[in-house]
Amino acid sequence: MDPVLLDYLWIVWIALILIFGVVEIFTLDFTFLMLAVGSVGGLLTSLFGGPAWLQVIVAAVLTLALLFFVRPPLLRALRSGGDPTPSNVDALLGLVGSTSTAFVDGAGQVKLTNGETWTARLVPAASDSALVIGDRVRVVAIEGATAIVEPIEGSLP
Repeated sequence: MDPVLLDYLWIVWIALILIFGVVEIFTLDFTFLMLAVGSVGGLLTSLFGGPAWLQVIVAAVLTLALLFFVRPPLLRALRSGGDPTPSNVDALLGLVGSTSTAFVDGAGQVKLTNGETWTARLVPAASDSALVIGDRVRVVAIEGATAIVEPIEGSLP
């Protein structure tokens, strides 16, 4: 390799660090952060006068070590702070409610324990059940703006 090019190899390492850093800002996955830190290892090897092949090896080994041993715990720590409370449709699944209208042909309205009133259909397995006002049901699915419910055992005569 050209000796003049080797004298300026540190600029390549700084450029890689900056590129990987900018990409990490947009991805937030810690992969490019590990590549940037690995490039710092290559830069330090360059500044201490290491040959180009050693710089590449140091950068690669450091990057791989960080990717396999540092990145997974960082991702776990980042994701552990999430709110475990279900929201939106997930919060409705399993809710209990009572019928607010009689079910005709397997369709009617239910008032859930969270206070919401939903248009509802019975699950296909219970579609032959006749529900009257006040029967207890459980939400098993949401399809669009319709709750799919099943009667709770003991609530039917």
